Amino acid sequence: MLTSSPQVGASARVDVPAAARLKQRLTLATQASWLHEELASRMAERLSFIKRQPELVLDWSPDLARPASPLVRAYPRAEIRCIREADAALLPRSWWQRLSGATPRQPWQAPSATPGAGATLLWSHMQLHLEADPLAVMRQWREALSAEGFLMFTTLGPGSLAGLRKLYEAAGWGEAHAPFTDMHDLGDMLVESGFADPVMDQETLTLHYTSPEMLLRELREMGCNLSPQRHAGLRSRSWLAQLKQALVQQADAQGRLALQWEVVYGHAFKAPDRGPTLSADTRIPLDDMKLMLRKR
Repeated sequence: MLTSSPQVGASARVDVPAAARLKQRLTLATQASWLHEELASRMAERLSFIKRQPELVLDWSPDLARPASPLVRAYPRAEIRCIREADAALLPRSWWQRLSGATPRQPWQAPSATPGAGATLLWSHMQLHLEADPLAVMRQWREALSAEGFLMFTTLGPGSLAGLRKLYEAAGWGEAHAPFTDMHDLGDMLVESGFADPVMDQETLTLHYTSPEMLLRELREMGCNLSPQRHAGLRSRSWLAQLKQALVQQADAQGRLALQWEVVYGHAFKAPDRGPTLSADTRIPLDDMKLMLRKR
């Protein structure tokens, strides 16, 4: 969990520049994390309960630059568009790009092009916990859906990495990761952003590793520490050695190290556009009331 210096204020939920760099790394990777692929397959199993066959699907996820394999298998006849987002100004550049003034390559489509796309299904896998403003992202999702469209997404919940959080707290190492949003709060956000009939579900997976190196490799493949409250600057080799030793001390009787992942699954339909709202009470200026009484 080597980290770089935070770039945003302490009141923010997620370090936005760091999140942009992470999304770029995940998108340009040659292979997705095996855990991401496993969870994508589990989310795709839930599609069997939806009878509607979408013609246009938006894959709004940070994984790779191609659609998720389970999504392609579920809807082989649908048009699937990948929505991959990043801000070129925030992405790291190589030495030759800095000398030539070239900007990083962006194989993804900008989110600003998606409103009004009229998709039947919006699929977002393991993205929402990377966002500084999940409610704003949900509103973007809604704008990208047709009137009969529906949403399927996964994200990490607050039960994730509980053991790692305790280890960091005991050692005084700051935040181990950016905060995760509770499943029920996500359901409330869906309603507020214009979705109807949200269905939320969660499962907690405990994965075991035979060495701290394997555990840390899993963490790097899943992402990085996006908390603005994390340690400022790069960690030293001596700190890394301390981290590995602390992880070994948490091993069970079989010498296995554990990571917990709370996976939240969400499903909702796009709610019809609401008309103008009516106030619950009617207010009449005092002068108008006097005029009404005189007329009576």
